[in-house]
Amino acid sequence: MSDRLCSLLVAGALAAVLAVGQTGVRAADPAAPVPARDQVERRLVSVATLIESSSGAQQIEASGNAAAQVRRVKARDLHAQATAAFRSGDLARASQLLDEAAQTMFDGVRAASADKVTGAKDRVDFDARMESTRALLDAAKRIAAEKGAGPAAADLARRIETLMNEAARLAAAGRVDQGRVVLDQAYLAAKVAIGGMRGGDTLVRSLSFASKEEEYRYEIDRNDTHRMLVTVLLQDKRGAAGVDAMVERSTQAAAALRKAADEQAARREFDAAVRTLEDSTRELVRAIRAAGVYIPG
Repeated sequence: MSDRLCSLLVAGALAAVLAVGQTGVRAADPAAPVPARDQVERRLVSVATLIESSSGAQQIEASGNAAAQVRRVKARDLHAQATAAFRSGDLARASQLLDEAAQTMFDGVRAASADKVTGAKDRVDFDARMESTRALLDAAKRIAAEKGAGPAAADLARRIETLMNEAARLAAAGRVDQGRVVLDQAYLAAKVAIGGMRGGDTLVRSLSFASKEEEYRYEIDRNDTHRMLVTVLLQDKRGAAGVDAMVERSTQAAAALRKAADEQAARREFDAAVRTLEDSTRELVRAIRAAGVYIPG
């Protein structure tokens, strides 16, 4: 059932509940007619159904939305008060409380519906990124075969697949946000793999930039991506004898070059800044390779 249809059904149920009684404001009006006992009795049943077993109640349960669940608990409490007022013969008070209970429940359904829509969008976005990552990985494998990259490229592909599988596992467990973080790491790794292997090709070298400043921004993005990959790809490699020292030397050199590039850019020396950034990125590639992880570049 779609969110819109569910909302319309709940809205219809609420309208039916309110149609046989006065609104909360009118029920509080001393001049308003006191509702008949049988009308209030029917509304007690209708509102109880809305709270406990309607499609809206099921939607709140399934959503896990805390705000929606709080509203449902409040609606139950108002219904209990309405029941007590009915039994004591205060029909006007009972009718007013039923109005409030129904409205509170409807507010809860709307909160659950909004949460469900957001969750559905996150899942659609996740699936789209997974498909993009898979396409990039397939392309990386094809390019590696064309260039005869060998087992090192295959190892990188396996690492990317491991990240993708972990992301899928998290999403299947309902932890889509955490899965998306892992999936984005796989996406960037696949993107870098292709970019590195195509680095010397005419296709990539034919990229034209409107200015050296634009090319500098492009190299900033490449450098940032490689800095992230040092963490992602080496998280299970650090601590090994000799590895940390080599990685540390390269990452420190990369950081120093990045700082120099930033200073050159601040002086609008973008041509020099681009070359310095390229050197910085090469140091990051060296750091990753020093840990035994193949990465093109």
